[in-house]
Amino acid sequence: MFEAVEELVAEHADLEKKLADPSVHADQANARKLNKRYAELTPIVATYRSWKQSGDDIETARELGADDPEFAAEVKELEQQREELTEKLRLLLVPRDPSDDKDVILEIKAGAGGDESALFAGDLLRMYLRYAERVGWKTEIIDATESELGGYKDVQVAVKTRGQIEPGQGVWARLKYEGGVHRVQRVPATESQGRIHTSAAGVLVTPEAEEVDVEINPNDLRIDVYRSSGPGGQSVNTTDSAVRITHIPTGVVASCQNEKSQLQNKEQALRILRSRLLAMAQEEAEREAADARRSQVRTVDRSEKIRTYNFPENRISDHRVGFKAYNLDQVLDGELDAVIQACVDADSAAKLAAA
Repeated sequence: MFEAVEELVAEHADLEKKLADPSVHADQANARKLNKRYAELTPIVATYRSWKQSGDDIETARELGADDPEFAAEVKELEQQREELTEKLRLLLVPRDPSDDKDVILEIKAGAGGDESALFAGDLLRMYLRYAERVGWKTEIIDATESELGGYKDVQVAVKTRGQIEPGQGVWARLKYEGGVHRVQRVPATESQGRIHTSAAGVLVTPEAEEVDVEINPNDLRIDVYRSSGPGGQSVNTTDSAVRITHIPTGVVASCQNEKSQLQNKEQALRILRSRLLAMAQEEAEREAADARRSQVRTVDRSEKIRTYNFPENRISDHRVGFKAYNLDQVLDGELDAVIQACVDADSAAKLAAA
C-alpha cells in the first residue's frame, strides 16, 4: 500500500535541495512555484513517514509482547493509530483541485421573487462578508446594483486570503461549493398578510484569474461606454463612465459602473472578464475529462437549487449532501464552516471512492 508515495518523497527531497540554493530565489516566480509544491507535499511526506514508523512499532511490540504482557497490550493501540494514519494519508492523496489556492470573485444575483429576492441577495452578501471576516479573508465589492428596498439586484465581490495559507484552505477551496441557486422561505418585509413566500437568489463563484492565467488579445475585445444608472453622485450619471467589455470570440460580457472614472471601471470589468474566461476554460477541460467529472459529487453543479434557508424553522438544508441544521440565524451571521465542511467531506469521499 502507498508504494507510489515514494516518488513524492523523492520529489519533496529534490525540492528541499533546490529551495536551499540561493540562486533559485533570483527567479521569484519560479521560487513561489517550488515553495507552493513543497508545501503541498510536506504534510503527505510527514504522514507517510509516521505511517511507516507505525508499522515498525507494531512489529517491535509484537516481538517483545511474546515475553512481556505490557508490550502485548500496546499492539492494539498501535494498530488503531496506524488505521488513523492510513485514513489520513488516503485523504491527503485525494487529487486536489489546482485552483484551490486561488482567490475568487463571488457574484450574487436576485432571482425569482422580486424585491424579496433582492433583500435575500443582500442577506447572502452579508453572510459571506461575515464569514470572510471570521476566517481572516479580505473582501472588496467590485460592482453592485442596489434595489429600491435596500437589497441587491446584482453584486460582485472579490474575496482574497491574507498571507500564506495551508493547502486546501484557500478561498476557492472553501467557497466553490456555494455556486448555485439558494432558496429562501420566510414572511417577506413586503408581505402584509403574514404569508410565507419562497424566493431565490443565484450565486456564482469563479476563481480570480491573474493575467498569466488567461491571455486576452486586446483585438478580441469590444469596449462600450455608457452613462451609469442607479444612485447619483459627483460625476456619476453625468458622464459616460460605465464600461461594458465583450470578449468577441466567446461572447462573454463583463461590466462595471461603480467607480467614478472610466479607466477604473474598465480595470474592474477586465478583472471580472478574466475570471469568467478562466472558469469557462476550466469547465471545458472538465467536460473533456468526462470520467473524472462523473467521479465528483454534485456539490459543484451550479445548475440546481443547492440550499434552502427556512426562517420559520430556523433551518438550513443543503440538498446535495443531506446536511441539515437548526441554526440558520448563526449561519447568516457568518458561521458557515459546518455547512461548507459537509460539502468538502462529501467531495473527498466521492474522490476517494473513485480512486
